[in-house]
Amino acid sequence: MKRREFINWVGLGCLASSLPVAIAACSPETSTSANPGSNSATKGWQKVGTVAQLDKTGQLLVENSPIGAVLVVGTSKTAKNLIAVNPTCTHQGCTIDWKAKESKFVCPCHGAKFARDGQAQDGPAKKPLKTYQAKIEGSSVLVQAT
Repeated sequence: MKRREFINWVGLGCLASSLPVAIAACSPETSTSANPGSNSATKGWQKVGTVAQLDKTGQLLVENSPIGAVLVVGTSKTAKNLIAVNPTCTHQGCTIDWKAKESKFVCPCHGAKFARDGQAQDGPAKKPLKTYQAKIEGSSVLVQAT
């Protein structure tokens, strides 16, 4: 066997042995995790935080969730009454605040006010906030676009 043939065979062997890795890297991501939250995520629910984070202040703001920015308001004690909205004001894009005493969302930039269901109530904003369904499953806070 000549040196050139040997090098060709070694190169071919390296290429053949790396083929499964290349195929796996290019294939769509699939989750085979046995954790209970993964089953919910496959049905459109996305984890945005933990119950501990939510209970700490009564609200959970996640700017980079899989479905975009999300503000969840409530506690694990009031899990059936969780409120979840996109916290971007529909007037000029400022991040809204939750005012628990007033039970409203308020834009700090121009004073727009939104009801618990995201509907515009007062101020320059005319369009409602985007809302999500929210639930607690185990120690996770999950949201689903409505």
